[in-house]
Amino acid sequence: MARNMKESPSTADSTIKTTPIAIIGIGSIFPQARASQDYWDNILRKVDSVTDVPASRWSIEDYYDPNPAAPDKSYCKRGAFIPDIDFDPMEFGLPPNILEVTDVSQLISLVVAKEALEDAGYGEERQFDRDHTGCVLGFVGTSSKLFTPLMSRLQYPVWKKVLLNVGIPEADAQKIVEKMKAAYVNWEENSFPGSIGNVVSGRIANRFDLGGVNCVVDAACGSSLAAVKMAVGELITGRANMMITG
Repeated sequence: MARNMKESPSTADSTIKTTPIAIIGIGSIFPQARASQDYWDNILRKVDSVTDVPASRWSIEDYYDPNPAAPDKSYCKRGAFIPDIDFDPMEFGLPPNILEVTDVSQLISLVVAKEALEDAGYGEERQFDRDHTGCVLGFVGTSSKLFTPLMSRLQYPVWKKVLLNVGIPEADAQKIVEKMKAAYVNWEENSFPGSIGNVVSGRIANRFDLGGVNCVVDAACGSSLAAVKMAVGELITGRANMMITG
């Protein structure tokens, strides 16, 4: 725990309230809205973007049960889902062969960060103070889509014990285990960085050569707001001149 002895909480709050901060560019992907204008149009048209779960996300037949007490099931089969995004790895300096072991959150964030910079007038050809530009994003620790299959693959000793306990011969049990392992993403040198949350902001900083602070903030449902507050703090203290946040 640390405390700033020179500045009281009331003074800090006053500084935040009196320091002008400008939002100069926006990039976004929302359910049924590929861009910010689409999202605003949906609001004006009162579009309900909640739909049945797409088959590409998870199987309703496998996981849905209207009984809330049913174990290992979901009693909800509707939600709001962002559209599929075409991602060109070469555009962002990523080898295509690492996409399978790179979480989609890292890829989408690169796309949205680029759009936000371009919307602000800071495309690739424009020079700006990259050394004092940072990136702070909200990210919930369990939201990595890649983490679950990677961890599931490591459960193979449990699978084998169960198969042996029900009388499956060891040779057959091993063949079954290998087939089950093949259903999951393979572990390799890019799997770990491709699955952890803080690399989301790290890839943005790396790709756009940003020298300011880059990190993610996990405050559950308030993660994005916490990230914005931290980014504003970087601007107010003068450690950064521009921040990508959200």
